Amino acid sequence: MVLALIGTAWAEEGVETVAVPMRDGVRLATDIYRSGTAPKGPVVLMRTPYNKAGQKGIGRRWAAEGFTFVVQDCRGTFASEGAFAPYNNEGQDGYDTLEWIVAQPWCNGRVGMTGGSYVGAVQWQAAVEGAPGLAAIIPEATWTSFYRNLYLGGAVRLKLIAGWMKGNSPQPEGVKPADLDPAMRRLPLSEVDAGIGWEMPWLDAFLMHPRPDGFWTRFELKPRLPELTLPALHIVGYYDFFSRESVDGFLVMQRQARDPETRRQQRLILGPWDHGTIGKSKVAAVDFGPAAAPDLFAERRDWFRRHLDQDPAAGAKPFAAVRYFSMGDNVWHDADTWPPAGVTDTAFFLHSRAGANGRDGDGRLSREQPAESRADDTFQADPADPAPSSPVTEKRPIQAGDWGPVNQSAGVDRPDILVFTSEPLAAPLSFAGNPRVELRVSADTPDADWAVKLIDVRPDGFAQVLARGIIRGRYRDSLLEPSLLEPGKVYAVTVDLGPVAATLAAGHRLRVDVSGADYPLFDRNPNTAAGIFGTDAAVATQKVHHGPEGWSRLVLPVK
Repeated sequence: MVLALIGTAWAEEGVETVAVPMRDGVRLATDIYRSGTAPKGPVVLMRTPYNKAGQKGIGRRWAAEGFTFVVQDCRGTFASEGAFAPYNNEGQDGYDTLEWIVAQPWCNGRVGMTGGSYVGAVQWQAAVEGAPGLAAIIPEATWTSFYRNLYLGGAVRLKLIAGWMKGNSPQPEGVKPADLDPAMRRLPLSEVDAGIGWEMPWLDAFLMHPRPDGFWTRFELKPRLPELTLPALHIVGYYDFFSRESVDGFLVMQRQARDPETRRQQRLILGPWDHGTIGKSKVAAVDFGPAAAPDLFAERRDWFRRHLDQDPAAGAKPFAAVRYFSMGDNVWHDADTWPPAGVTDTAFFLHSRAGANGRDGDGRLSREQPAESRADDTFQADPADPAPSSPVTEKRPIQAGDWGPVNQSAGVDRPDILVFTSEPLAAPLSFAGNPRVELRVSADTPDADWAVKLIDVRPDGFAQVLARGIIRGRYRDSLLEPSLLEPGKVYAVTVDLGPVAATLAAGHRLRVDVSGADYPLFDRNPNTAAGIFGTDAAVATQKVHHGPEGWSRLVLPVK
């Protein structure tokens, strides 16, 4: 049974479903969509743990474009046999699936893979296995180093991984999952799964390895990317927790691929999206306008026509290696790489006179190095009351912290957040690249976090977060070899804010917030350095230092 194309409308006679055998005998449920008149040709493959039955619309659309579309339930999910172990079997299963596809009479031997998040990662996993027939991929919002997706600066993206495991782990019959906030606050951290309601061995494993040690080797694909001869269209948004990894995957392929042609066959599309809004204009509290909602299906289709159909017309059409969206003026720009050429690292100094704490503080951000400033700004970070990722309201409890651009204005009510704000801009300020904040810090505990947000404050007071980052004190010099803080000792730390591009209009203010937590997007630091099995927490008195010995500053890639 196939889908027959009648004019411009589909008449569904059914979808051909087969069980594709893997090398160990496990069979994976696979749906095949083809136009009734399609000859032997290229194939688009999607492998998903989120139910292939949800891909009927996109399957028909690909078939209408002349491609055979194949979608498969990953091992141990929905209609497929076997046991689900996150990412553990996807390389081998992807290889076996591609080997099966290229042997089918309707395949011309050229297969492309598409999809985002988990469905994007399985593309890279199949690619590094040397899967037969894989001629192009479109990895969206995904990773090539799983550790660097779950952990940033030594802090774990707790809401992401706890929420995902909660929804993708076998739930005992009759057990109702508990609220995530008390579960994520539970000490020791090793008992987060117990706080949710049942054992989740993979969650425990991810949390028990906060360093990029040998546990992660199986999920560390980046060193193998340069050997690939594989065109890739990389798509991600600035607010996506995969943004750094997606951009890094593009850069490795563009700059390090052994094959010169492969380096030229990489493309990156960077939009203003978070993980659930790729290709949409409305993201959290901000509508970026119709330009933020390009026809991404057309981009994908054209990519596969270029590399699977090997259509001379599609192949001759030029494309920019990077197409990125500038927030604020809401326009797209083309570039040869990331960051784009022509940007200049520009310092904005953090300083205050009376203290930068919260709404009542006088923290300032300025291009000019101040003649005088308070020697340090001090705040207390209490793990029992962590600085929230998004301001808490009646409609948005703390556990609903958002990666996207929510209004951060209410956050400055807290004295444990240092707020450094520029004067209103006299002229527009444009930047594109990876901003960073270089801090001189100290604490009275053996460990502490410094979480940073970069914010655009509009004249009406709306405070749009543009980028964020975090560094855990004991990982300041090395993720693999942590070292504890000496109480009172001043350290230089750098907080990477990830990829972002924006234009702030005249009258807007640029703001940097510094705190001891970004919860629940990242786990709370108990400040004791006791690790995942520690049961105690301590309030940390933390300082950000300014002065002739070295200024804390924002470094912005200004255009």
